[in-house]
Amino acid sequence: MTSIDKLVENTIRADVREIGSYHVPDATGYIKLDAMENPYELPEELRRELGARLADAALNRYPVPSYATLKGKICASLGVPGGYDVLLGNGSDELIAIMATAIAHQDRRAVVMAPVPAFVMFSRSAQFAGADFVGVPLKEDFSLDREAMLAAIAEHKPSLVFLAYPNNPTGNLFDAADIEAVIRALGDTGIAVVDEAYQPFARTSFMGRLPEFPNLVVMRTLSKLGLAGIRLGYLSGAAALLEQFEKVRPPYNVNVLTQVAAEFALDHIDVLDRQAEQLNAERTRLAAELGKLPGVEVFPSSANFISLRVPDAEKTCARLHSERVLIKNLSKMHKMLTNCIRVTISTPDENTQFLTALKASL
Repeated sequence: MTSIDKLVENTIRADVREIGSYHVPDATGYIKLDAMENPYELPEELRRELGARLADAALNRYPVPSYATLKGKICASLGVPGGYDVLLGNGSDELIAIMATAIAHQDRRAVVMAPVPAFVMFSRSAQFAGADFVGVPLKEDFSLDREAMLAAIAEHKPSLVFLAYPNNPTGNLFDAADIEAVIRALGDTGIAVVDEAYQPFARTSFMGRLPEFPNLVVMRTLSKLGLAGIRLGYLSGAAALLEQFEKVRPPYNVNVLTQVAAEFALDHIDVLDRQAEQLNAERTRLAAELGKLPGVEVFPSSANFISLRVPDAEKTCARLHSERVLIKNLSKMHKMLTNCIRVTISTPDENTQFLTALKASL
């Protein structure tokens, strides 16, 4: 064993050493359909105007720490109830980590819970914060197993429960009544986080219901709306909760360029909303075409992606890769996802190219 190997073994946690890094494949030269991004850019005129604003950004200064202007635009444009504020993060990933850190007690093991399969950062953030993660399997049709969730809450008494709405990687919306039952079951012993990353495509939300549930937090990101490159997430909830999460948030965690770009984009939210409508129309078309393919099971989606089961996911992904099309192989994420793949909804041309390559792989 070399000196550096000994150093790593003596200093880095064993559970960190045993896992791999979050892998993002190089997409150079590929049709990129693996990351749920909006394929459309802002119109050229708006890009020029944005460029001018970014050029005027004070890069030599830290951001205004209150982010008051950006928060105000988010609250005014994105349906945050009156009297509620938002907390900003470097993408929703940082917000998940902030909440997991805030509930991870030093004198006892806290529990973070989510239905599974789910977004991997729910469990990873719990692990890194020193909390225990409990995954509650979905039903076979990927719907929320209400009774199993309520039983797990009674047994494990989680401090934090994540509920993705729609769910990633399955794409479906959980029944709102089931989510309400989970929120009520947690009461004053646990925080329910409804992750609405794909809300621009689902067109339904728990954001307006924040006043009903003091233990409810609604989390979103601007990434899926068309601003993945600026990495901005936000969450809203009771002021007393945001006050505590604010203590964990790193100072200046949202940079000046993100701040300027987000404020500009929110001034033109109608453009992004129209792009989301285009993607929803393409989702309907693509799902119908996929449903015609023999041996393919298409799962309902309210997000900007479709998950489907094919006869052989490894073979399908390899063939698509050879055709320079990147999608996500879900098979290794959870046993319920055996031979499942996930494809991002893109432009009509790219969706057609994907369909052609998929047919060849089958």
